[in-house]
Amino acid sequence: MKAVTWQGKRDVRVEEVPDPKIQEPTDAVIRITSSGLCGSDLHLYEVLTPFMTPGDILGHEPIGIVEEVGPEVPNLKPGDRVVVPFQISCGHCFMCSAGLQTQCETTQVTSEGMGAALFGYTRLYGAVPGAQAEYLRVPQAHYGPIKVPEGPSDDRFVYLSDVLPTAWQAVEYAAVPRGGTVAVLGLGPIGDMACRIAKARGAERVFGVDLVPERLARARRRGVETYDLRGFHHEKDLVAAIHDETDGRGPDAVIDAVGTEAHGSAVARLVQQTAAVMPRALGGPLAERFSVDRLAALHTAIELVRRGGTISLSGVYGGSADPMPMLTLFDKQLQMRMGQANVRRWSDEIMPYLTDEDPLGVDDFATHHVPLSDAPHAYEMFQRKQEGAVKVLMKP
Repeated sequence: MKAVTWQGKRDVRVEEVPDPKIQEPTDAVIRITSSGLCGSDLHLYEVLTPFMTPGDILGHEPIGIVEEVGPEVPNLKPGDRVVVPFQISCGHCFMCSAGLQTQCETTQVTSEGMGAALFGYTRLYGAVPGAQAEYLRVPQAHYGPIKVPEGPSDDRFVYLSDVLPTAWQAVEYAAVPRGGTVAVLGLGPIGDMACRIAKARGAERVFGVDLVPERLARARRRGVETYDLRGFHHEKDLVAAIHDETDGRGPDAVIDAVGTEAHGSAVARLVQQTAAVMPRALGGPLAERFSVDRLAALHTAIELVRRGGTISLSGVYGGSADPMPMLTLFDKQLQMRMGQANVRRWSDEIMPYLTDEDPLGVDDFATHHVPLSDAPHAYEMFQRKQEGAVKVLMKP
């Protein structure tokens, strides 16, 4: 089959690789019909290269058709149309029963000290072959895949794999009161969808912050009050502008949907670039400590949110080099929640929003549909934020 493989920093290629096969009785094999390109994939493209191996298959946002199932997958049959969550979870361990599927005790990557295995995402998360391919082996298929109806296009349901539950959890963790206010930092796919979900769930005012014109325009069309970072000399000016709109207090909640894409840390970027070209034994530890310590957006969130408010982190952070402003967090009596989205915890709550009325605008959420063969260009375009690329779907 054809698959998108990682070959080095900013080097992805579409190659012929062996077809996946049933290996465990709880496996299924899915024929992919659409697969998303995620901001997290860009971390592998540039930042997390010390944890990658040439030939790794990328991608974790698939929808497709079941081709084959193992003997312990009673709920699926060939021909079923399914969305596959980006994490691999068993559904019956303590963590899954608690709604923490990203901490699944059956698939935890204990050798790396990490949570549940993820599709297409480095050795830190199990180096499981990913979904930017023609076919995908799905472990724990008795629980993970979400059956969706035939008929509507892939765009209606594909975002259940990652974008929708990640944005939903970001809003849930933000605890925005009905009629309250929330600021969303970063209007990429997750931030954009978080704005839509917050408004659909009763937020009175949603403030969106970014510096990409196309992203800002998309959010404005959905009723978001947007702020262009390029118009402010310092983050404190942005904070002051939004405080002026919230009686001087700040919004009830801030969702940081930026994470490692944060702009503004020349030192961190230099270390990222250095780690990417160092031998793996040296580059890995360096990247763990420094490569994603770009906390500009998080510091802005802490300054921006009102006292007693909540910060919800959906942008991925890592490393341990940058200090947290603990005195400010304590003094402002802030709450903070974070983590990879627990897809199956939220999927049933999200499904009613995927109706003919399309209240979240999923049908036209993708800005680009490209064939799998165009993956190298799609990665470059998305990484450089060119051609108005906000969300890209690939079709084998």
